[in-house]
Amino acid sequence: MVGAGFAGLYAHHRLRALGLTIQGYEAAAGVGGTWWWNRYPGARCDVESMDYCYSFAPELEQEWTWSERYATQPEILRYLDHVADRFDLRRDIEFETRVTAARWSEAEQRWDVVTDRGDRVSARFVVMAVGCLSASKDPEIQGIDTFRGPTYHTGRWPHEGVDLTGLRVGVIGTGSSGIQSIPLMAQQAAQLTVFQRTPNFTMPAKNAPLDPDAVAARKARAREHRQAMRESRAGVLVPPPQESALSVDTATRQSTYEAAWESGTLFGMIASYNDLLVNPDANETAAEFVRRKIHEIVADPEVADRLSPRGHPLGTKRPCLDTDYYATYNRDNVTLVDVRATPIVEITPAGIRTTTQEYELDAIVFATGFDAMTGPLLRPDITGVGGVALRDKWAAGPRTFLGLATAGFPNLFVVTGPGSPSVLVNMAVAIEQHVDWITDCIAYLDERNIGAIEATVESEDDWVAHVNQVASYTLFPRANSWYMGANVPGKPRVFMPYIGGLPRYTETIESVAANGYRGFELRVSPTATVRR
Repeated sequence: MVGAGFAGLYAHHRLRALGLTIQGYEAAAGVGGTWWWNRYPGARCDVESMDYCYSFAPELEQEWTWSERYATQPEILRYLDHVADRFDLRRDIEFETRVTAARWSEAEQRWDVVTDRGDRVSARFVVMAVGCLSASKDPEIQGIDTFRGPTYHTGRWPHEGVDLTGLRVGVIGTGSSGIQSIPLMAQQAAQLTVFQRTPNFTMPAKNAPLDPDAVAARKARAREHRQAMRESRAGVLVPPPQESALSVDTATRQSTYEAAWESGTLFGMIASYNDLLVNPDANETAAEFVRRKIHEIVADPEVADRLSPRGHPLGTKRPCLDTDYYATYNRDNVTLVDVRATPIVEITPAGIRTTTQEYELDAIVFATGFDAMTGPLLRPDITGVGGVALRDKWAAGPRTFLGLATAGFPNLFVVTGPGSPSVLVNMAVAIEQHVDWITDCIAYLDERNIGAIEATVESEDDWVAHVNQVASYTLFPRANSWYMGANVPGKPRVFMPYIGGLPRYTETIESVAANGYRGFELRVSPTATVRR
């Protein structure tokens, strides 16, 4: 088991119940996954707290009470620590240990797994619960090592915190972590200079303490709510839109967008009308609404224009929720640098030099995101049938069957991998679904003395074609997003998640299992008794 975040912990819980011997590895010093590493100022979830948590144990839902609508990183980490303690999930995990290689033996029908501590174990199955956003990415800028002051990455934030009081601080990047952290850093820094390449769409989170009566009401109907989440398109309860944005008059459309803006939800604006992600003209009506909002909030029209996204449709990059992000640019100590107009040339000992000037800084923050979805899976040297490396197989882009497995790599399961809904839906729902499917699959294999399960090339080809076809009907491929791998130089431009929605995906994977794991090749164990 590789990883001890939301996915890894739940997988330990489910697979242990099968009586399997489990060896877990986690690079961090504790549980939490992305919530262990991402401790930057303002880090919090963009799915509501009461939806972004486990549903497998009714008693857990009743005993844990969230404090805010959108939980902060410390609160989410406390929750995961509580889960790990309550279900005794740490005892099989080696912390501060990274899996560096795994090699498949067809004769043995087992994996030989190696770690950076020199551990070597033989495993019947390998479950990659490494997360979609866990391989942080540094910027491709010359001179980083020459800077005299400290540098920080939002994805590897010091656990003791960082005091930026009175400092001249530069921030590179305005994705989710930048949008969340910039308002808080601006309150500390003497001068904050934000280097923005691509402005992003972000909506106000409207975060607030949770009302105890509302919490009690939700807990009273927790099971019904959870089931409705699992049956929803994105794992959150958003009424499905019935109208086109172009079928209503301007006043009606503006009123709908205003309500979505004020709702403080990630999917509110996108779900206003049924054609915002497929019709560029419809999308532009929503995008222009957000741009007008930016100009209403930001006092300087030139700064507001620089903050207004125009290079991609609304929603085709991960939309963000913020607290006072746009208003922060009204502060006297905040400067916005458009690095498309004046590119960064290098980082110098004194700061950051663009094509027009050098900005002297005391500290630099890299809010430059992640090598998403494939990065964590390709970091170890994974070698499958015939000595083929996963890195080589995926050189032109990830290829999976259902986002759960890949041909040529038997008994290797991926939780929320490329080709599954994963990052397009509530990850808590997607994770439980995947872990449940993997657990049921392993139980099925045990009952029939089957030693290996491997996706066929044909089923993988069909699924990859389907994922690409569904994506092509939408506006998503028009954006240079991390969904497409566009934030990593040299990475293949392939839309990685499955955009068909949870219900359609659920129906597919359940049908595969119900039909004897159709699309997989099952091979009898080489031994009379299945080894675990």
